[in-house]
Amino acid sequence: MAEEYLKTRRFVAEVIDIDIGRNFVVMNEKDAQELGLGPNHRVKLMRGDRSVAAVVATSKTLVPPGRIAISRDIAFNLKISGGDEVGIRPLPLISGLLALRKRMRGERLTQEEMYGIIRDVVSGAFGEAEIASFLVSQLFYELSEDELYSLIKAMVDTGSKIDFEETIYDEHSIGGVPGNGKVALLAVPTISAAGLLIPKTSSRAITSPAGTADIMEVLARVDFTAEELKEIAKKARATLAWGGRLNLAPADDIFVNIERRLGIDPWHQMVASILAKKVAMGVDNLVIDIPVGRKAKVKSMEEADQLAGLFIRQAARLGMRVKVAVTFGGQPIGATAGPALEAREALETMIKRKGRKSLVDKALFIAGLVLELSGKVPPGRGYEVAKEIFTSGKTYEKFKQIVEAQGGNPEVKPDDIELGRHTTTIESPLEGAVTYIDNVVVTMIARAAGAPFDKGAGVLLHAKVGHRVDKGDPLMTIYSDSAARLEEALNIASKYPALIVEGMLLKVLP
Repeated sequence: MAEEYLKTRRFVAEVIDIDIGRNFVVMNEKDAQELGLGPNHRVKLMRGDRSVAAVVATSKTLVPPGRIAISRDIAFNLKISGGDEVGIRPLPLISGLLALRKRMRGERLTQEEMYGIIRDVVSGAFGEAEIASFLVSQLFYELSEDELYSLIKAMVDTGSKIDFEETIYDEHSIGGVPGNGKVALLAVPTISAAGLLIPKTSSRAITSPAGTADIMEVLARVDFTAEELKEIAKKARATLAWGGRLNLAPADDIFVNIERRLGIDPWHQMVASILAKKVAMGVDNLVIDIPVGRKAKVKSMEEADQLAGLFIRQAARLGMRVKVAVTFGGQPIGATAGPALEAREALETMIKRKGRKSLVDKALFIAGLVLELSGKVPPGRGYEVAKEIFTSGKTYEKFKQIVEAQGGNPEVKPDDIELGRHTTTIESPLEGAVTYIDNVVVTMIARAAGAPFDKGAGVLLHAKVGHRVDKGDPLMTIYSDSAARLEEALNIASKYPALIVEGMLLKVLP
């Protein structure tokens, strides 16, 4: 049945202050039945020239006939404050379903078929099951390079674009290493302080304890409209924002929500996610960071070369200049993992103009590569120039401008940032040296403690690989605002040691 022939009814909408991680509308049971709807059916809500998809929940008493209750995100997207009329129409599954079934069988999709899938994802015609099927299919049947290009183009074309009317620079990490999200808090203001425009947007964490947007949100607002973002970029010459409110490649935010719950991040989808957002932002020059390590997303140099090739070839087809930095991902970056802890560490590092080498060196190498891409700095001198900017205090001064432009307090100090109220410290069981840190276990502990949704939750490492410790010395402190979550994190730490300490005596036999 064509969509224009489906029944449409108008309802008075009230906003309900509940967030379940997806758009929903509560309807009176009788109204739902008249429209042929039941729980978990999908509908399109319309007001003026705006529309959004949602999942139906029904109630006999929560809302009377003729009225509906909508989630906050729907209200934001439709510009509703409460008491406004909204049209509701059932959403059918349409042409994209045939293409999805083809993809699940491992057959190649045409550009038109890929566009049909992404259109149905963005319109809301696809539910969570269909979206999850598309993502999981990539774990078994990798996209071809042509399919990947079609996916990127479809993700861009089904959303908005921002034109800054000048050359745009950016840097982006594929993540996968605890503590990596705070690197951008140093790299972006360093790049901007050199005179380049870098309106950086990023997603929230998918599988890590904190993404760049989660960390920056501790210090300032990160959710903006396109007009607000352009104004901030004009004022500060940089942003550290979340891309979720901008309608840039909107399919990506839908995919990320499902990926987060499944705990997956398929390579080709990750490439599409990153490049689609950058194309929509008008990025001309981009540095991609690929951390490599035993427990990182990318575990070997061979894998890193393969992934780098994907980025380089796709960027060339999209008309974007790109450099790929393969970085060490064998242990966490800096000493912290979790939004507030990482915000503290980044801020303290900029104020003191020194900090953990894994954080400072990585941020400055990334910034240096962007400077070299601009042509303002000769090849091979980028790190040196970036370091001069950082040690002169210009990085910190620029960061304060960004914080202020995004509505935060530019004079905030590290000690002003609140951490989780409940803490526990894990001590070394013997004298020796830290020989290994398990990135996956650190992430598990931090997320079990509540990160990234509990901003104060996370992990502080007192020792890194190569550090000598005595028996009883602190190895790691866990923070959480929930005593129950802290206990859960401690249980994980007890079963799976995050830091391995070894002495000279390794084993006695028999």
